[in-house]
Amino acid sequence: MAAWLTGAAAGVPRPGIVIAKPGQCVADKDTMRRSHMDFLKHQRDQTVRQGIRTREHSLNECVACHAGEKSGSVLGQDGFCQSCHSYAAVELDCFECHSAKPKPVAKP
Repeated sequence: MAAWLTGAAAGVPRPGIVIAKPGQCVADKDTMRRSHMDFLKHQRDQTVRQGIRTREHSLNECVACHAGEKSGSVLGQDGFCQSCHSYAAVELDCFECHSAKPKPVAKP
């Protein structure tokens, strides 16, 4: 337990983050926690307004790595995205339009 977590703060439940496919993300953990929404908005603006499609900050790439092994999704009780957004009481509206499950890989 972190030294700064004492008293009531020590008993606060934390989100259960499980990375289904661990490896190298596009940025370090602290940067992603702090700025992932900015990366996604920037990617959205480039794609929608300028027609530029890259994989680096693509929501599809995030889902492909972070979808749970059992559910195949980033949503749900133990979902990578939903667990943090529920913990932080932040609305998660990406998946009203986008799929929360990775696209099937085309076989040659």
